[in-house]
Amino acid sequence: MTRLAIVIGSTRPGRRGTAVARWVEEAAGRHPAVKAGEATVEIVDVADFGLPLLDEAAPAAFGQYSNEHTKRWAQTIASYDGFVFVTPEYNRSVPGALKNAIDFLYGEWQNKAAGFVSYGVQGGVRAVEHLRLTLAEVKVADVATQVSLQIFSDFTFEDPTNPMDPGAVTPGPHQEPTLSKMLDEVIAWAGALKPLREPAAV
Repeated sequence: MTRLAIVIGSTRPGRRGTAVARWVEEAAGRHPAVKAGEATVEIVDVADFGLPLLDEAAPAAFGQYSNEHTKRWAQTIASYDGFVFVTPEYNRSVPGALKNAIDFLYGEWQNKAAGFVSYGVQGGVRAVEHLRLTLAEVKVADVATQVSLQIFSDFTFEDPTNPMDPGAVTPGPHQEPTLSKMLDEVIAWAGALKPLREPAAV
């Protein structure tokens, strides 16, 4: 079975990421591989781990974690075969909290697959471009297909003039098929990379 984590990358109060991740989880539940029990999806919220700015003395590549929050984060990420990163775009890039969370670890990310669901005024596409570069360095294979949710067409707001209104996620009809295609790719790549994640038998 392929285990996928839907990683919520924003920790901002009032964020839209939680609602987006729940839509991803619900839609993923209709994916054939998930319905057949060949894959599972779970939400992993960076905000739940209380990660400070990177505070490990040793570089992550050595895997010598000294802090309990790092060990908990490492154990969680290590348990998954692939990821769907849910990210907004902050100043043409990813949220600092997500970049920081990635930087905490190294080996736990390696030889796994990832897809992206971004959102923002311009769909969050520039954040994903930066995220692809970061993940390449920790040896995560990212798939080409991505979901980009536009604030003005894929969300509905009670009061569009209120910046504190998170809105409801109301994706256009093309978005779920795109998500399904992305999940096809992530599941396939996670499976193809499995021999690299598992040590060879002696």
